[in-house]
Amino acid sequence: MRIIFVRHGEPDYERDCLTGTGRLQAEAAGERLMREGISEIYASPMGRARETAACTAGRLQLPVRILDFMHEISWGGTCTPESGHPWTEGDLMIARDDFDFFQDDWRKHPAFRGNQAVEYLDMISGRMDDFLAGQGYRREGTRYLCDTDRQKTIAIFCHGGSGACALSHLLSLPFPYVCTVMPYEFTSLIILELPVRKGAYVHPRIELFNDTSHTLGISSGLRFQA
Repeated sequence: MRIIFVRHGEPDYERDCLTGTGRLQAEAAGERLMREGISEIYASPMGRARETAACTAGRLQLPVRILDFMHEISWGGTCTPESGHPWTEGDLMIARDDFDFFQDDWRKHPAFRGNQAVEYLDMISGRMDDFLAGQGYRREGTRYLCDTDRQKTIAIFCHGGSGACALSHLLSLPFPYVCTVMPYEFTSLIILELPVRKGAYVHPRIELFNDTSHTLGISSGLRFQA
């Protein structure tokens, strides 16, 4: 089973839709995705993600199924320094604090202790496991028990934040670390593969990351919502 995560196109955040450039990016992504053998399309309920997904769905003549838990996250809190923006905070933890994400508990750091982004991470992690269980993969610890013999490819159109939460959980990597060292652009493609070995434990493998070759000449560059 392959999961293709697609970040939405360049957005008009205020109106929750795509800009003119974003629509061009979404059309280019749809053209690119036609050769991936996608059988199911899912999207965040937010307008910019649904609009991006529609370009691919129209080409493949597939419905867009809504994953409500993949809507964009919020961040910050009353005790969180500055804005609590996960990408900014994660970068500062590395550059300023020399934080060791694999030895120390990042959840106890002032930047994330009380940061509502962590609540979204936990929610998305649990709901993603429920979703994958329905696809034939039941999580146990950091691995998945495969209970299917069906090969298929699905696409999930989402956001910088909700996508980072899903990647953090699926790959068992610290969330602020993922935000900092694994950024991805508008309509970039990230492909994870879950091996199909019924009755065996498997773990996701990265097949492709931040592929934006389809947006050459129209990409606006890497940006996150501030």
